[in-house]
Amino acid sequence: MLFPRETLEAIAEGRVTLAFRKWRRPTVRPGGTLHTRAGLLAIDTVEPIAESDITEADAREAGYPSRDDLLSWLHRRDEGQLYRVRFRLAGPDPRIALREDVALDGEAFAGLVARLDRLDRSSVHGPWTRETLRLIRERPAVRAADLAAYLGRETLPFKADVRKLKALGLTESLEVGYRLSPRGEALLARLEGSSGV
Repeated sequence: MLFPRETLEAIAEGRVTLAFRKWRRPTVRPGGTLHTRAGLLAIDTVEPIAESDITEADAREAGYPSRDDLLSWLHRRDEGQLYRVRFRLAGPDPRIALREDVALDGEAFAGLVARLDRLDRSSVHGPWTRETLRLIRERPAVRAADLAAYLGRETLPFKADVRKLKALGLTESLEVGYRLSPRGEALLARLEGSSGV
């Protein structure tokens, strides 16, 4: 569940606590969490609703000036069931602190390498983690679609893979594209120094 920058700012300020999405199947669930640039969101409710149930107050709580504005945005996607998602800001995104943690002692380093190896083994298109880290280091702030094309991959699966690296604190999303975090830089330098790439 993605939010535009202005909505993220409103979430961080506590002005937006509701979202509406059309999904074939919800991508969040009650009791779960969602990492965003505004912080960690706790998902309280995810309920299917009819468009006619959306009120003016709902639209404002979701960050839209009016119900008509919200409906106009929702009509850009015709597929799927409409859901109302209520959430709250639960704290800072823990990946932010992780990105700065460059203390890769033997155990931390081995643990990260093992995680990368598992991601590579479970991939349907073969090993990808080290190549993706190197590509992001060499081409920061390049559109995901361009990076994916360089690797001969489709954009959406590529972005999903980069999110896995982000969850490990190795990459950061920019307004356009990505960059390696200090942790990612430290890991890649150590991998290259040990010929592990």
